Amino acid sequence: MKIIDLIKGGKPTLSMEVFPPKTSDKFESIKHATEQIAALKPDFMSVTYGAGGGTSEFTADIAANIQEKYCVPTLAHLTCVSSDRNKIDSVVDNLQSKGIENILALRGDIPDGTDRSKCHYHYASELIDDIKSHGDFCIGGACYPETHPESKNSYEDICNLKIKVDKGCQFLTTQMFFDNNILYNFMYRVREAGISVPVVAGIMPVTNAVQIKRIMSISGSALPQRFVRIVDRYGDKPEAMKQAGIAFATEQIIDLYANGINSVHIYTMNKPEIAKAIMDNISSIISG
Repeated sequence: MKIIDLIKGGKPTLSMEVFPPKTSDKFESIKHATEQIAALKPDFMSVTYGAGGGTSEFTADIAANIQEKYCVPTLAHLTCVSSDRNKIDSVVDNLQSKGIENILALRGDIPDGTDRSKCHYHYASELIDDIKSHGDFCIGGACYPETHPESKNSYEDICNLKIKVDKGCQFLTTQMFFDNNILYNFMYRVREAGISVPVVAGIMPVTNAVQIKRIMSISGSALPQRFVRIVDRYGDKPEAMKQAGIAFATEQIIDLYANGINSVHIYTMNKPEIAKAIMDNISSIISG
């Protein structure tokens, strides 16, 4: 099933992101975790893609298994910055052969020391053209409510986002954020710029203090003071921090739905118990 049809269906949707193993010896344990999340019956699941395509086969296998065994539509991530067109063609053909209809087109992080003049792809918008040439895929893209770190300003960032949408990106999924007002302001700006595709809000449940340091180093997401106080109080108490992180994410999601953001995507970090706790907290909201 096409993701765009799901998120345009009118009812609130809740989807989950999982990641594939980096090595074959971890495949069965990761597969088991993703199956536990799929068994919760989210509206769809996305499966990430390792830098340079190192997990491309695992991404396709995990996505296909979820669809075949649990009838949950899947969205396969595809990054292009470290790949040539032959590699991309091969990956897209493989996804197509496994019945994957949805691809999240991403440039990906640029490895240190990369000579960008030698890259086949410089932007995700270039990847969209190649995916479209392979058939009738539903294509999603990423967006940054707090502005892409390589953009000069939010205006330039939204102009680049519009290029991606004009190329054929049918929906957008946001980078994680912890203050919903940031997303609401972003939504106003993208709609003013003529970007009308659905925007799926990406939520990261932060359940341990170590995650905070990693999040700040890779995303630069702003942390509201009330969340900082939660970490200060419970960061050294693992079970309390887990409970508080789930509660904070739940509150964010409820507020998003109440304010007309109908599609939410949870970055699960392959933790079924966290995915289940959040789904249980909002079961009546997403069912009605």
